[in-house]
Amino acid sequence: MKTNPDFSTENEIASDVIAGVDEAGRGPLCGPVVAAAVIFSSRDIEIPVIIRDSKQMTASQRAAAYDWITQNTKWAVGMCGPDEIDELNILWASMRAMERAVENLGCGDVHCLVDGNRVPKNLNGTPVVKGDAKSISIAAASIVAKETRDRIMADLARQFPEYGWDKNAGYPTKTHLQAIEKYGITVHHRKTFGPVKERIKNETSHD
Repeated sequence: MKTNPDFSTENEIASDVIAGVDEAGRGPLCGPVVAAAVIFSSRDIEIPVIIRDSKQMTASQRAAAYDWITQNTKWAVGMCGPDEIDELNILWASMRAMERAVENLGCGDVHCLVDGNRVPKNLNGTPVVKGDAKSISIAAASIVAKETRDRIMADLARQFPEYGWDKNAGYPTKTHLQAIEKYGITVHHRKTFGPVKERIKNETSHD
């Protein structure tokens, strides 16, 4: 059963300014990892769209929610590209993307509710396991992060149509893996991720 998050978690925090923070794009073989931070100016607000864990929403629900959130809250995104992901590893790149999203909010003293079991070292906040199912601020951040990233991948798909990134968002689907096998890798691929790393190794061994 799908449950909608609410402001219960936010109401437990003794802070005036609370930002929900989440990321999208840890699993794909290419593209950036994108984080978002969202602050609701009021918790007594009528929300005319569905806001829940972005993975439990349809594409049209996410698009409608994204439009409403970006017009009615204070929000920002931050990201790390493939080179940084390869340098830091995906966990620490995700942490850095979250820090950048909060920094881009331009707020001073903000308490972050961060989806997951850890808070990036440069943020003041509370980790919330399965936070996008509990906190509406985190759920909103998950929607903004996913929509932002999906749109980036759709733009990249126009330059590299053979990989189907507009449909698979860079995840290791069968068609994406077949395209890597046939066409090789691009500058947008993460070189430390298994199938990409394997392709590079095979190319090197045949030189």
